[in-house]
Amino acid sequence: MSLAIASVGILPSTAEKKLQSWIRSRHVICAGNFFIFETVDYTALERFSKCIAALGGTVISVDSIGKFWIGDHRQVILYRVKASLHTPHHDLKEYWMKCGSFRTRFTQPI
Repeated sequence: MSLAIASVGILPSTAEKKLQSWIRSRHVICAGNFFIFETVDYTALERFSKCIAALGGTVISVDSIGKFWIGDHRQVILYRVKASLHTPHHDLKEYWMKCGSFRTRFTQPI
């Protein structure tokens, strides 16, 4: 699946705050040197991509990883974005270690 990134238009400070909110809400996790974003909202993929670009990072892949049940009768598509963010001026990995989780909100219990 291809994701076209429009002009960035987001300030780095705003992008960092938005990523921090996604970390707290367990939409974003850190895996090694990558940030993994999972959502059922396709427009959130575009916002995440713009935030990563504003911080000097790169979106590596966007995948549809299956369907997620909402309630008893509704399924939605679950998307996963993998991004690389190797810039020295941010501390998002340390923020994730303090406030984040190793599982996203969509990870199924074992």
